[in-house]
Amino acid sequence: MERASFNVEKRERLGKGGARSLRRDGFIPAVIYKGGNSLPVKLSGKELSRFISRSAGEQVIVDLKVDGDTRQVILKDFQMDPVSGDLLHVDFQEISATELLRVMVHVVIKGEAIGVKRDKGLLQHGLREIEIECLPDQIPGHIEVDVTNLLIGHSIHVRDLSLGEGVRILSNPDEVVASVVGVKGEVTVESEAAAAAEPEVIKKGKKTEE
Repeated sequence: MERASFNVEKRERLGKGGARSLRRDGFIPAVIYKGGNSLPVKLSGKELSRFISRSAGEQVIVDLKVDGDTRQVILKDFQMDPVSGDLLHVDFQEISATELLRVMVHVVIKGEAIGVKRDKGLLQHGLREIEIECLPDQIPGHIEVDVTNLLIGHSIHVRDLSLGEGVRILSNPDEVVASVVGVKGEVTVESEAAAAAEPEVIKKGKKTEE
């Protein structure tokens, strides 16, 4: 599993005003959570933005160096400005190498389904993330799902996935990860002609005077 490392500093300026001031100085406010405790910190905005862009949803263990101590964490959540797209805030979850961890891992679809390539079906994505439980060093960066052999009308469910020894899937086993469905064809020329040849139905009403 990929790892990253950042130097962080404890954050004294809290609240919205403090966060805005930090961002003006090139820092991103963040919080390290562990159990019921939290530690406000700040770190380089440029480094953190590059990391989030590079990891692109992958689960990565991060070493945060604060006051001479190194804490192992994973990126739990982050907030972006909806207008500018700038990074606003980050949440880290501290982890232990010996404790089981519950995390959400992204699903990556691989291959071109035969039901799409040969039979002109449509591939539909189901779950985009799957919850798992394992030790930190067993967390997969992502979960690959190969749809190459998927036919029209067939699906891959959570129960069909195998993530290796030590990784337990917590998501509902009946949830669909990917499926191929048939595409409804356009009306044919023959059916249009048949519809045009049908006699018009005369509505009931007054009898025509002779």
